[in-house]
Amino acid sequence: MIEVAELLDRETVLACRDGLARAPFRDGALTAGAAASKVKRNQQAKGDDPDVLALGRRVRMALERHDVVRRLVRPVRWSNLMFSRYAGGQEYGLHADNAIMSDVDGWPFRTDVSFTLFLSDPETYVGGALLISGPAGEREYRPDAGCIVVYPTGYLHRVTPVTAGERLACVGWVQSFIRRPDQREVLFDLERLRDAARDDTALILDKTIGNLLRMWGEV
Repeated sequence: MIEVAELLDRETVLACRDGLARAPFRDGALTAGAAASKVKRNQQAKGDDPDVLALGRRVRMALERHDVVRRLVRPVRWSNLMFSRYAGGQEYGLHADNAIMSDVDGWPFRTDVSFTLFLSDPETYVGGALLISGPAGEREYRPDAGCIVVYPTGYLHRVTPVTAGERLACVGWVQSFIRRPDQREVLFDLERLRDAARDDTALILDKTIGNLLRMWGEV
């Protein structure tokens, strides 16, 4: 699980809020799996609306450009990004995301990585924390607008009730070029070492990274 601060700049955050203020929303349970739909109580921007699709593309471009996301997630296929809204006590109970979803072209793909991108300033709403249950226990996230939380898709997680104000967020899923999270972490660490190394050491690390990518990579 990683938290990346200021993935979106303030201008993009405000543009997302402005676009969502005009967007059509519907019951979020309509897009959840059979189990998750029983505990999902929020609203979701209509995914086929042209303006919502344009917002999704803008956010995805920011994700693809970000160095930490690019190196640690290594995306190869994406879901359509979804924009959610919580207010008036709405919440999302404990659940796990689907292992197989549809990518942006409608083809099935494996979900390796999930993310939540926060779009509301935390002081403007009460509740709405993202709680993720990992091997070390449950961790709580309620970061500033523009921050993203990235975590393995298989983890159980929930969103606590929003009892005042409004919580806006963008969520999505990625199939990684490297299936296993421990292997992605090894490559991430090796690339950081390579960037700090010089001469022959950097060349050897670059060769090792390439060999591991060929060994572990799936296309």
